[in-house]
Amino acid sequence: MIFKSHFYGWNIVGICTVSMTLGYGVRHSFSVFYPHILEEFSESRGSTALILSIHLFVYGIVCPFIGTLTDHWKPKNTITFGAIILGISTSSCSISTEIWHFYLIFGFFTPIGLACIGSPVVTPTIINWFKKSRGLAYGIAQMGGGLSFIFAIYAELLINLIEWRYAYIVLGLTIMILLIPFILVFFAGNPSEKNLKPYDYDKEILMTNNFSHEISSENWTLWEALRTHQLWFMAISQTLFWGPGCYMILALQIKFAQEIGYDNLFAASIFGLFGVTMVLGQVSASISDLVGREWVLVIACILCVASVVALTNVNDTSKNWLLYVYALGFGYGTGLHAPTVLLGASDLFAGKHFGAITGMIIGFAGVAGSLGPWFGGFLFDKYGNYKIVFEYAILSFVFSAIFFILSAPRRKNIAKHFIKI
Repeated sequence: MIFKSHFYGWNIVGICTVSMTLGYGVRHSFSVFYPHILEEFSESRGSTALILSIHLFVYGIVCPFIGTLTDHWKPKNTITFGAIILGISTSSCSISTEIWHFYLIFGFFTPIGLACIGSPVVTPTIINWFKKSRGLAYGIAQMGGGLSFIFAIYAELLINLIEWRYAYIVLGLTIMILLIPFILVFFAGNPSEKNLKPYDYDKEILMTNNFSHEISSENWTLWEALRTHQLWFMAISQTLFWGPGCYMILALQIKFAQEIGYDNLFAASIFGLFGVTMVLGQVSASISDLVGREWVLVIACILCVASVVALTNVNDTSKNWLLYVYALGFGYGTGLHAPTVLLGASDLFAGKHFGAITGMIIGFAGVAGSLGPWFGGFLFDKYGNYKIVFEYAILSFVFSAIFFILSAPRRKNIAKHFIKI
């Protein structure tokens, strides 16, 4: 039986899902606000997209520190602090009167709050609570990342009703009202806080690719993990996928749809469809517990490549179906990818210091990913079209798959004690 109704860890999974939805919803709704900010401040696309780039860069820088903080400070304290910071900073975007105000508020303060309620805290929390069905539990928690794209539709409706500045106020209040009470009453970062043990604690063997593979029980420090090529290859894979791949496309996709003739709400609905299928992909990523992480990630990258190819063939409003193909394939592929890299890392490095290790992997992706939206805007400003943007994204997805395969997180010959660089 996969679910045990009396096991408290599933409550933690639910809270993590809500936290991921609201936190990453602020980031992913930027594409909805982007045209309004562009019009309000009359800056270039590159300068406006730089807002998200700074956000991603700061997120990447702080993630290792937040991960380390989570290892030494109760995750409950970290996530509560993050919800307050993210809620206040999101609402504060409404008072921006110059583009540099966005650089400071959205670029600096919101990623600090997001890191405290997002993957750097959620990942080690789920790993703490689950030994078996880890892929399923983490996939459900990661659903919040997909649901966060539906948050963009909520933001677009708010903009249509009360204009973009007031919409930011409502988004900030939504985060604090919906999240903080659940954290204070129900959240626990470790089963020992509830006098419990992890899910199926007595079962230490996972079956993968017809091999028995023991989950690492070493308490790897961040420094020790950094001396392995496996960690670096997983970090590079994550970096390529989310930086010059996914975020470069996501930051510009609504503006792309608008410029070929679609209205704002339709463009946002495509964004929402992407989010729905991303949710399905994230839950499906639990199959990596059975077939192996490499296979799942390769399929994810193939889907993303095919989806971006479909997007390159959309030139006007006569090819609606290609936009749906893009949203379905890109969403499902991104959903499959999102949990798989960190699950691969947990197979090797789960332990007392996994928060710091997780933060490092996510941090590298954030720092490199910060170049994605800016680089996409720069390429458009220089060449006047999106074709080359899409081509760079395709290459990034291909090399992301290659580096993850080279990291071999679930291959039979990777033992608990593997060779360090």
